[in-house]
Amino acid sequence: MLEQVAEASKKGGLPPVHKWNPPFCGDIDMVIKRDGSWHYMNSPIGRERMVRLFSTVLRRDDDDYFLVTPVEKVGIQVEDVPFVAISVEAIEVDGQPALKFVTNVGDEVVIDCAHPLRVELAPDTEEPAPYILVRDRLEARIHRNVFYELVGIAEVHSMGKTKWYGVESCGEFYPIAPVPSGDLD
Repeated sequence: MLEQVAEASKKGGLPPVHKWNPPFCGDIDMVIKRDGSWHYMNSPIGRERMVRLFSTVLRRDDDDYFLVTPVEKVGIQVEDVPFVAISVEAIEVDGQPALKFVTNVGDEVVIDCAHPLRVELAPDTEEPAPYILVRDRLEARIHRNVFYELVGIAEVHSMGKTKWYGVESCGEFYPIAPVPSGDLD
């Protein structure tokens, strides 16, 4: 079973976890921490290849996360989201500027309609928490340093009656934060 998963990963593809419907075998003591580190029985998993392998069989059903193979499904805990975007690069896609991110497990994702950027603002502090959709309801939180890079290239666009800081990728504008009323006077 894991041999099939490893073979799919070697070929550059991802296993079709969305098609597998094995029986639920219970929860295991595995946690993906907010910083993107994976832990088993309170010990960090230090082998990057093992973490990458696990990340390829990760699936989110409703609000729960599971590791899924063709023959079993086990529940794990995720403190925030399973991945962290650790770098960003300005590229071109079909002649348009785009932003490509790399996650802590090696996934590459370009912000577009299928992989949008969203920013949540904490209600009490208004501190931004930026995320991108990597695949199949699995998101990456954008690391603070990478977010600062985005803020550095942000442009101002009008959206309705409000002006927003944001970035463009693949012909779409992705808002980051509203422009305070006195900032553009």
